[in-house]
Amino acid sequence: MKNTLKTLTGLAAVASISAMASFGAHAQSNQIEAKDSGFYVGGNYGYLRVEGEDDFDDDKDVWQGLVGYKFNEWIAIEGGYIDFGDYGNDLAGAETDGYTAAIKGILPLTERFSLYAKAGQLWSETEYNFAGVSRDNDDESLFVGAGLSYAITSNFLVNAEYTVYDTELDADEAFDDIDDTDFETDLKQASIGVEYRF
Repeated sequence: MKNTLKTLTGLAAVASISAMASFGAHAQSNQIEAKDSGFYVGGNYGYLRVEGEDDFDDDKDVWQGLVGYKFNEWIAIEGGYIDFGDYGNDLAGAETDGYTAAIKGILPLTERFSLYAKAGQLWSETEYNFAGVSRDNDDESLFVGAGLSYAITSNFLVNAEYTVYDTELDADEAFDDIDDTDFETDLKQASIGVEYRF
């Protein structure tokens, strides 16, 4: 999964460089021609708040790579890879990453500004560490998010987004001999990002 993150981050970087070159060519004009459909790639970096029980409260950075397709100016589908990092402490901790799929609704406000909301599914893998013993466990959870998008050019956009993942850190699956390891947890992500539309 770490290699996937590097690949998606690299794609977002290439898209950003291409977009900045395009931005120079369009700098003379205030008007942009919005792309109503097609593929896009993007990346987000931000702040993650892990809110749960016991030792699983923490604040971390989060990285995300995205690939999507816009059907029209209102609707898109989106998939991605996300790295939530590690949280907890040396005695009881966890590290989570995973894949997402979502449907995205877009509301254009002006030629450049748009609001959007999305809802989808997270398939995650968590590596638990209790007193030096590690185990892995897979999980599925729902998430919702909303954000504001600004089009610098018709191809290059910047976003600000807030997303909540309704997860359950269930270490019972990984550690059969440890009691009271079922933690209700919310992962709350506030991030900024870039998007390049082809």
